[in-house]
Amino acid sequence: MSDVVSGPVPSPGRSVDDALPTGDALVARYLMGLADDAMVYAQRLGEWLTNAPQIEEDMALANISLDLLGQARVLYGRVGELDGTGRGEDDFAMLRDERDWFNIHLVEQERGDFAFEMARLLWFSAARVELLAAGSSEPVLDAVMGKGVKEVRYHLDHAAQWVARLGDGTRESHARMQAALVAVAPYVDELFEDDPVATVCADLAPLPSVIRRSAEPTVQRIVTAATLQMPDPPTWRSRGGRAGVHSRPMGSLLAEMQHIARSHPGATW
Repeated sequence: MSDVVSGPVPSPGRSVDDALPTGDALVARYLMGLADDAMVYAQRLGEWLTNAPQIEEDMALANISLDLLGQARVLYGRVGELDGTGRGEDDFAMLRDERDWFNIHLVEQERGDFAFEMARLLWFSAARVELLAAGSSEPVLDAVMGKGVKEVRYHLDHAAQWVARLGDGTRESHARMQAALVAVAPYVDELFEDDPVATVCADLAPLPSVIRRSAEPTVQRIVTAATLQMPDPPTWRSRGGRAGVHSRPMGSLLAEMQHIARSHPGATW
């Protein structure tokens, strides 16, 4: 797709040898990861429109998607200020190639059945709540946290209610919810991994490993109350998203999301 634009939009601080950026570019790189998580998951959640099990759930997941999209938009704007280029949210969302995205693999996985989505939303929201509740010394991130934590608490509650409803429902719904927890398990460790950028930026927000201390018991409590079991440790785990290395579904996700923008560069409406 890159042949229809003037060139890829690299992420702040990206270099040939992938050395960590410094100063404002380092902060921009950290914020980019948080924004990319929200942007990519917003895209996946939007795929549930007309596909959710009931019309109320179409609207609920669309609203969750819009909440995350709002977080991404503000963070992308801040990234454009910090990296000195003045690029905007459309540049970051629509004109970057796969290797310049820094989201975790969990959010890019293809839409599965509804139980899979609730398991994914449960883990993602449990971690995001703990992150946003902590606040930050970075002013824009702190503002996003202050507003976003209220939204993501709703996301977590929504997922928890569905996990309970499915887990403690029929024999089939219980089995499918348990299978969904197993399917999501290989992507959980990356969600809480202290990658180099997060480690250096530990003064801006809690380390993912610290977030895990609160998020994992929350998930455990919800799973147990739903008469389900936490899965055994998976035999493999995902890694590399924060370094721009992605799983197979990421390419097709970006192709669909960016198609119009890349086909008509500079268009307005």
